[in-house]
Amino acid sequence: MRIPLTKYGLPQVVAYPAMIVAVMIAYLVVGVLYLSAWAVISVEVLLAAALLWVFSFFRDPHRPVSAHKEILFAPADGKVTDIEVVAEDNFIDVPALRIGICLSIFDAHINRAPCNVRVEKIAYKPGKFKIAMNPKAHKVNESNNIQMTRTDSPEDKLVVRQISGAITRRIVCEARKGQELTGGEKFGMIKFGSRTELYLPVREDAKCLVRVGDKVKAGLTPIVKYEL
Repeated sequence: MRIPLTKYGLPQVVAYPAMIVAVMIAYLVVGVLYLSAWAVISVEVLLAAALLWVFSFFRDPHRPVSAHKEILFAPADGKVTDIEVVAEDNFIDVPALRIGICLSIFDAHINRAPCNVRVEKIAYKPGKFKIAMNPKAHKVNESNNIQMTRTDSPEDKLVVRQISGAITRRIVCEARKGQELTGGEKFGMIKFGSRTELYLPVREDAKCLVRVGDKVKAGLTPIVKYEL
């Protein structure tokens, strides 16, 4: 049976629950000797909630890969916080539509390919750890750019950018140069709250399907459609 926890969460997905369980056991042993039953139960409930949250954060829900060649799917779970045209001079080299998605600590944090792509380059940039909702976060925070080209027509250049947040201290990316990914295929995650951006060339036949404030699911929610 498939365990619905991501391998990208290692070692935290093992270490954090183990530490919480150890604290629960130690507190129970000491608490029954020196504290009231209400105090013991209250703290144990809080620790149990923290344990459940850790497992929830590292969940890896099963999602089918997509065969819709005209659709770009969300690369992350979360809320769309900004949609704007920007200059993307590192790879796309033409005006680009940027769709920013902020992930809360309650979202699944797996990143997925928006469509069928070939990975051209991985570009990591060290930086700060501002809150992901901060308008400056995408400029100054630690980030990882996955530069890719669609393998279906139109063969546009795309960028998926993983950006750390205030709590995040680890970006995981298993994609490699030259690798081909299917739409919806997993390639990494960002641990403990973050931001993910999708960049694509501005073109008349590419329609944005989402608005600021929309909730999206990685590999499931269509966010752009090519009207070919």
